[in-house]
Amino acid sequence: MFAMRPATTDDIPAVEKMILARCAWMEQGGLPSWRESAAELAGQAANPDGDVWVLAEGARRIIGCTTIQEQTPAWGWTDEELAEPAHYLYSTVTDPAYRAKKPGSVMSLWAVDRAAAHGRTWVRRGCHFPALARYYQDQGFELVHEVQRTRAKVFLMARRAERVAGLEERFRVL
Repeated sequence: MFAMRPATTDDIPAVEKMILARCAWMEQGGLPSWRESAAELAGQAANPDGDVWVLAEGARRIIGCTTIQEQTPAWGWTDEELAEPAHYLYSTVTDPAYRAKKPGSVMSLWAVDRAAAHGRTWVRRGCHFPALARYYQDQGFELVHEVQRTRAKVFLMARRAERVAGLEERFRVL
């Protein structure tokens, strides 16, 4: 059964392979990818702060990764929003071979449940692409702000933290 667990240095090769599979999928669809940054992104699995998580079946197979920070980045959010307890979710990548089973949605629900269990009020995230913002909205996130960040527009989103019933079953069907 798949489950979320903290990433380790040993996960770096599998995470990089999964990221490169996503890059190929994105490029086939004419989308920009992280190919040039894949090794650096995968290397974050060795982060000693333990904020990188993988969606894995034991130590054998990794089909997703994400990063959870304890604080929302200061830019783009109001002082009131920054004062609210939240987890910030970013660098979420999934293996496109599992796309039909929606591992990104399962990881998102896990993050919402985890935030509630840790006394947070919100899960926040940001993205650069309108289609990705719509995908996150399908996961229950609401668009809170659109901000211009250097050369790109960023869609800042939030979802209220809550315990998620049936989460274990969602992992089982992956």
